[in-house]
This record gives sequence, structure tokens and C-alpha cells, in this order.
Amino acid sequence: MPNRSSKPPKRPRDFNERAFQSVAILTGTAPPEPEQEQQEPEDPLKVAAALLGRQGGLKGGKARAASLSAERRREIAQLAAKSRWKKGD
Repeated sequence: MPNRSSKPPKRPRDFNERAFQSVAILTGTAPPEPEQEQQEPEDPLKVAAALLGRQGGLKGGKARAASLSAERRREIAQLAAKSRWKKGD
């Protein structure tokens, strides 16, 4: 699994280390952050399969709702509400 580039780098937990690092960053004396690894280009077959899967996923809920009777949809909704509002674990 690739690293998440959106997360900021972890800072030290020790107060003194964190203060030292903060001052170093603010004054510009901190060493540069390591660069992110470059990702490999994606396989075109995987990209095509993902697109096809997404298309099917967009239809799924609507198609299932259309095939259910109104009574069955109501039962499913009531069951979901009961489990959502159930007291305790």
C-alpha cells in the first residue's frame, strides 16, 4: 500500500525535542524533509477494470431498490432503524 502523502510528518512527542524542531523549522535551519517515493505508472488493465467496477457500483443500489417490493423495503428500513437505535452493545 502506498504511503499517504496527505499526512504531515510525525513530530517528536518530547516537549524539548518538539520545541527544538519547531525553532529549526521557523528559522530555516532544519534539514529538508525526505521526498516521497515516486509511484509506478498504473497498469492499464487495472485502470480499465476499476472503471468498469465503478460503473456497476453506480447502478447497484437503484437496481436493487427497484426490484424490491415496497413492503420488503419497509421491513429492511425498520430493521436498520432498530439496529441503529439499539441500546448498548
